[in-house]
Amino acid sequence: MYCLNEKQIDFILDDIRRNGVELEDLQSNLLDHICCIIEQELEENGDFEQFYFSTIKKFYKKELREIEEETISLLTFKNYYVMKKTMLVSGVVAASFLTLGIILKFLHMPGAAVGIVLGIGLMSFVFLPLLFLLKIKEQKETKNKVLIGLGTFAGILMALGILFKIMFWPGANMMALTSLLILLFVFLPVYFFTGFRNPETKVNTVVSSILILTGCGLFLTLVRSPAGSKMMGIQMTKDYLINEKILENEKRLLMQSAATNSLILQNNPEVKNLNQLCEDIKQKIVYFEVGTNTIGEDFESKDIWLGDGRVDKYMNEDQGMQQKITALRDYVKNYNANYVAKAGGKLMPLHSNVIDMYQLRSTEALNGIIQLQMCILQNERMLMGEK
Repeated sequence: MYCLNEKQIDFILDDIRRNGVELEDLQSNLLDHICCIIEQELEENGDFEQFYFSTIKKFYKKELREIEEETISLLTFKNYYVMKKTMLVSGVVAASFLTLGIILKFLHMPGAAVGIVLGIGLMSFVFLPLLFLLKIKEQKETKNKVLIGLGTFAGILMALGILFKIMFWPGANMMALTSLLILLFVFLPVYFFTGFRNPETKVNTVVSSILILTGCGLFLTLVRSPAGSKMMGIQMTKDYLINEKILENEKRLLMQSAATNSLILQNNPEVKNLNQLCEDIKQKIVYFEVGTNTIGEDFESKDIWLGDGRVDKYMNEDQGMQQKITALRDYVKNYNANYVAKAGGKLMPLHSNVIDMYQLRSTEALNGIIQLQMCILQNERMLMGEK
């Protein structure tokens, strides 16, 4: 067993101070701990200095003052380990919910939306904020703290933007694009030039910057440009106008081929109301999209076209539209019961996507209603053929 003298103890204490440990209590604790190790493990005739320097290296990774930094962090941040454990648990749970939700979404099974919302919600409001709090305590320089804050905020905003996009909630594009702007034009330049100047982090900074840039680029490939949205809107409007022309021609041809006015389409109030409801709903959707009740052939010169508006959003904004769609559902049900069912399979049953699915784009709903009207006309032709 080795016995330390006063000179050796002073040597250890002076070395602890030289390595950046300034807290007296911590100095005393380290001194006692190191002395105990030396006295217990060093042989009586052993080399004190060599054994001391090999022992002191076990207390740190890079520098001895790391112990003081961690001690101060623990003293000022008493819930560190609780928050760290909570962060890890929330991250695992969030990833599990998100993975489950995505799998259910691909399989078209119930519960997909719940899993995705819970996963992204936990990631955005628990995991990432806790990660930010823990990481910011490890940094001394203000620029590093700001950098971590920007990265965390951009990550939360992007996650919520994707969630809002999946759930068709308003504000999705704004949040996603804002997060990309922050990452590309604020976070990435500061992160790159700060890390590139340090030889120790130079390679990691370049690799991380490339990955961030690539990820943002891949994300932008999924976003439709304004020019692309305009071209798609113009094409969808043209398709809608063509379908309307086909519908009008079918009506005209049916009337011309009718020998009498005994058609159900003309004489039955329920069928007349059904067609009128279809026209009213189409008019409402067009009005919400372009601000007018009808769209003419010169819509491009007027710079108006159908967009990606949602039917359920319009229903929330206009109670009358919701009532019309509810009435349309009842009329379709009665039509199928009173005419299609009694015809013994000779007539086509009526269906409409706007009845069964409210989360529809405007053009999908418009074309679905036109299909419903076309089915009525086809049934009229069948009835005429039997006479």
